[in-house]
Amino acid sequence: MPKLSVIVPFRNVRQYAPDALRSLRANARPDFEFVLVDDGSQDDTPVLVERAAEELSRVARVCFLRREHAGGIATARNAGLDAAEGAYLTFLDGDDWYAPGYLPRLVAAAEELGCDFLRTDHVRVTGRARTVRRVPVGLRDEVLDPREVILPADRTTAVDYPQAWAGVYHRRLLERGLLHFPDGLRTAEDRPWIWRLHREAESFAVVGLLGVFYRKGVASSLTRVGDERQLDFVPAFDRVVAQTAEDRDADRLLPKAVRTYCAVIDRHLAERDKFEPAVAARLRAVCGDALRRLPRDVLDEVLDSMDAGRAARLRRLRRAPLRAGRGAA
Repeated sequence: MPKLSVIVPFRNVRQYAPDALRSLRANARPDFEFVLVDDGSQDDTPVLVERAAEELSRVARVCFLRREHAGGIATARNAGLDAAEGAYLTFLDGDDWYAPGYLPRLVAAAEELGCDFLRTDHVRVTGRARTVRRVPVGLRDEVLDPREVILPADRTTAVDYPQAWAGVYHRRLLERGLLHFPDGLRTAEDRPWIWRLHREAESFAVVGLLGVFYRKGVASSLTRVGDERQLDFVPAFDRVVAQTAEDRDADRLLPKAVRTYCAVIDRHLAERDKFEPAVAARLRAVCGDALRRLPRDVLDEVLDSMDAGRAARLRRLRRAPLRAGRGAA
């Protein structure tokens, strides 16, 4: 069994894939496995990845999977999880990269602490600017209960830091069914994923280890593309709310899930100019429907606790007349 499996999905990132692949080489060990998944790329990305896979196989175990049709980041990661054999698992996106020697240090920290998963800080790269983004948990290098850092509802907490690549996960989580992503989601796939992890895993820790470089603002990234794929945040958060409502601590946790959903809805509406016109029109409709699906008593409580401007906007949207043909994304 490899010590670590690194799952890396690629799609149309020929400009950036060489950086990701070089960083894997700079972290390779014979007991590491790199699971490289091309998700239906339409450029030269598969050629670059396949060539790199041959070179990487001299210093590590390599599995190259090529999907003919794009299924989205969640489906690509799931394909990688199904193929991965490591005792620990982690992720990297095909347009990001690792610092040299980061993965061996990450595995060493995981083995020392012995918990279900670790979360790490990361470096956001926007053009030439670099900023450190930290896990919103104060205690470091100490094993904690993942459920206890979901709250408070009115503050940024661990479930608001959902990036799957900012951490490492013990294989027992995979065997318990906690590492797969909701299949088919093209964005916000990590939101129900991180909530389930914090509700159902038994232990985790945060370590002050920097080594993941996240490239912000890539033209092909869904955060920059205003097509209908962006609307997948609605079914993603519907899943968060539905699963949290069934939790044994639903009374405590559901206000946090609803509040986060409301904040994300408000943010997307504020940025609606980035969407294609037809998508922008549908955005308002699906967000109104989403608000009406939320538990009325919890939503009222959440809106009462928000700032007046945001609460008023969301209340108006909830009261907007339901038109024939409206539906969730």
